[in-house]
Amino acid sequence: MTDSHNQPALNASREVRASTSSGYLMLLIALVLLAIGVTLIGRLANDIGVFEQVYGAAAAMAAVVLILSGFYLINPNEAAAIQLFGTYKGTDRNTGLRWVLPWYSKKKISARANNLISDRIKVNDLRGNPIEMAAQVVWRVTDTAQALFDVDDYKAFVVVQIEAAIRTIGARYPYDDFTHQEVTLRGSHEQVGAELRTELIARLSVAGITVDECGFTHLAYAREIAGAMLRRQQAEAVVAARKTLVEGAVGMVELALDQLSQKNVVELDDERRAAMVSNLMVVLCGERDTQPVVNTGSLYQ
Repeated sequence: MTDSHNQPALNASREVRASTSSGYLMLLIALVLLAIGVTLIGRLANDIGVFEQVYGAAAAMAAVVLILSGFYLINPNEAAAIQLFGTYKGTDRNTGLRWVLPWYSKKKISARANNLISDRIKVNDLRGNPIEMAAQVVWRVTDTAQALFDVDDYKAFVVVQIEAAIRTIGARYPYDDFTHQEVTLRGSHEQVGAELRTELIARLSVAGITVDECGFTHLAYAREIAGAMLRRQQAEAVVAARKTLVEGAVGMVELALDQLSQKNVVELDDERRAAMVSNLMVVLCGERDTQPVVNTGSLYQ
């Protein structure tokens, strides 16, 4: 069974190229028609072919008005969705001055990259600990037809899906793992960020939107448990440090005893060996500087 947001939408719109014309060419035609109309109107003063002149001038001026009503401008990284009485006819991505028949409606949409930083969201991680998360997402529209016609408000849709994706990823992993044996939100930024991007792309594909980059901008325990978790982390750090220290000290003691035996520096019976091990462990594992004690007697007195 797959998630519903990974399923392709039924009757999804698809962007197609609109049949439009260059505005500069139509502007030239409009100027020529305007000149013809002005010329015909000027000839009316001489009463030469009055009816033909009136009809010709009226037709030229009407054509000029018709042409001027069809101009629109497209800026770089911008598109215009063309519709005819509510029917999608295509998208024009050609920049500059453009022209289409006046009864076609034009709806512009930006194809530029958008940067969005989400609000801080409280999420329960894999272990049930409440944490706060926020993400930064760079997204852009790739299919104008889907963005305009398959969702009600594509910008609001992006905000909602980012929050849903953050909650999904936040509940998938623990916040932290001191043993470094698990993938965690705090310790695996690149992997978790890549999964967040994959999740967002799957959710936003229905709206013709892709995600270029994303990552977490805030990640912390919720305030109600932050103090307790900090003490826990400190305790785990102390235990781990002690474990490492003891393991190193045992290795050093073993090495010292082996060297003493191999070089015949001193012969140690079991009791003297135990005393030396005890002293070395105190020196190596103690938190304070050791103070030497001069023994004027013997170990047995």
